[in-house]
Amino acid sequence: MKTAFIYTENFMKYDLGKNHPLKPVRLKKTYDMIVKYDLLDFYVEGKPASEEDLSLAHSKEYIEAVKTGKDLEIYGFGTVDNPVFDNMFESSLYYVGASIQCADYHRAFNISGGLHHAKRNKASGFCVFNDCVILIKKLLQKYRRIGYIDIDAHHGDGVQEAFYSDPRVLFVSMHEAGKFLFPGTGDTAEIGTGEGKGTTVNIPLAPFTSDDIYLDMFERIVIPIMEEFKPELIVTQLGIDAHYLDPLSHLSLSLKGYREILIRMEKLSERWIGLGGGGYNIETVPRAWTLAYSIMRKKEIDFSKIWEEEVAEIKKYESLIQNARSFAESTYRSLKAEISEYFSI
Repeated sequence: MKTAFIYTENFMKYDLGKNHPLKPVRLKKTYDMIVKYDLLDFYVEGKPASEEDLSLAHSKEYIEAVKTGKDLEIYGFGTVDNPVFDNMFESSLYYVGASIQCADYHRAFNISGGLHHAKRNKASGFCVFNDCVILIKKLLQKYRRIGYIDIDAHHGDGVQEAFYSDPRVLFVSMHEAGKFLFPGTGDTAEIGTGEGKGTTVNIPLAPFTSDDIYLDMFERIVIPIMEEFKPELIVTQLGIDAHYLDPLSHLSLSLKGYREILIRMEKLSERWIGLGGGGYNIETVPRAWTLAYSIMRKKEIDFSKIWEEEVAEIKKYESLIQNARSFAESTYRSLKAEISEYFSI
């Protein structure tokens, strides 16, 4: 079974500026590393989305504003996080289009995707359009139950908002708690509404959450609820800003921990779509997403020397990790009380 890798040099045009932390070069470095390790067995040239595709997640007025460049400040642009930049509309079409293309394959990875903060009428958190929502809306035309797992350090608020009342999508987000990090949402009490009540699951974590804590929460919460929900496929946002070297968050995951999560994801469904997301350390991102693609392909590469060094470095923060462990236990108890009516954890 081959895993499609969706890519195009047009991804480089989504450039928010030289001083912005979201550097498009991280995508090029990932592609180059995947080629270097001889992993690229199924290359698919990325194509742009259509305006009709965008309307699955965004209003006509918002799409028109991004397209024409008029009244952008009304829609969240012109900030430090979301500056107006050259080719903003056209370049956004490519990362959305690549995510849509993933739907055509049994397994596929779009490293430029995972822009999970954009809302129906607002740009947010470096995101112009929400490719995650658009992809899932496309998939719902074919599938009845979709599992969405978001391991970005930042809560996937835009995706949560889009499917908060939809029982067909099990939304799960593991993230640094909102009281510590943008966007300030993702509490355990946010479990959905109406028919979708119980199908939103948030797992907020404390700064310095390490591999063992993260993995324990994934095994005790994510795996059992996904197995109980029985999705026909999973969509995963694979942000790597939970890594201890990331400059924009405060979690302490290593590449080894990231690998362990990916291995467990791989076992959840034969149909698996991976999207990129956050990650702002230029050296860490290519390693992590190359590792992710290798696991999707069931052809793992050896980064053991790197992650052994990382684990040794993280151990220096053991006293702070203990605080994160206590926080995780509190999160587990709180979440169990919230969703016990819907899932067994």
